[in-house]
Amino acid sequence: MLDDSDSYVTEDGRTIGGVVMEMQNITLRFGGVVAISDISFDIREGEIRAIIGPNGAGKSSMLNVISGFYVPQEGRVMYRGQPRPQMRPYEVARQGIARTFQNIALFEGMSVLDNVMTGRLNHMKASVFQQALWRGKAEAEETENREAVEKIIDFLEIQHIRKTPVSRLPYGLKKRVELARALAAEPSLLLLDEPMAGMNVEEKEDMSRFILDVNDEFGTTIALIEHDMGVVMDLSDRVVVMDYGRKIGDGTPDEVRNNQDVIDAYLGVSHD
Repeated sequence: MLDDSDSYVTEDGRTIGGVVMEMQNITLRFGGVVAISDISFDIREGEIRAIIGPNGAGKSSMLNVISGFYVPQEGRVMYRGQPRPQMRPYEVARQGIARTFQNIALFEGMSVLDNVMTGRLNHMKASVFQQALWRGKAEAEETENREAVEKIIDFLEIQHIRKTPVSRLPYGLKKRVELARALAAEPSLLLLDEPMAGMNVEEKEDMSRFILDVNDEFGTTIALIEHDMGVVMDLSDRVVVMDYGRKIGDGTPDEVRNNQDVIDAYLGVSHD
């Protein structure tokens, strides 16, 4: 059993560090409906942590708790060793947490470049007056942020569409632009809500490669929800499995793959 501060090296040579975020006995209700029931797990520095389960298991609700959008009625969220209070979205972003969404949330009438630039808002410190004049600090800041965004555009291989309005892009590229915008915030913890949803095989392979590259080259800790079990087992260091709001499995892909409760949940086996 690892302690919170323990680190280890994976088979492919990556270092997984201590606990970044810990969910402690989380229960979330909507009126009389229990979406999450007494679930605990942690996310470690540098790992790819998957949250899986059948439809209606409570995965998106859990990701919304992790991102600070939902506040649980019971339990607490620990972030870097401290209880996390209720926060506004911009405060969560300033803590180094960014996310993508199950339903793409881009500015359709803006170009790819401008969409990705919106991910830099927390890095823009110049006043409105300085930005209006676009001199001195504002000009230097704009140049710095533009350089950061261009690097991400190159990294995700979307240079050829950088000036294209998002509304004209196919679905798979929109997903990549949304990932670019999240990366522009320079998160230490990246939350991905079904990053492969609606993609064909080739698009899934590309997105899988980019997720691994983000984790490897930037050292970004990643927590993701994904329905494609093949993708989950290939990408993840550890997997937590939910079913009807409960946790039924937690461990390495191999441990989860051989967990009878997980097998039953995915096969729809009834328990008499």
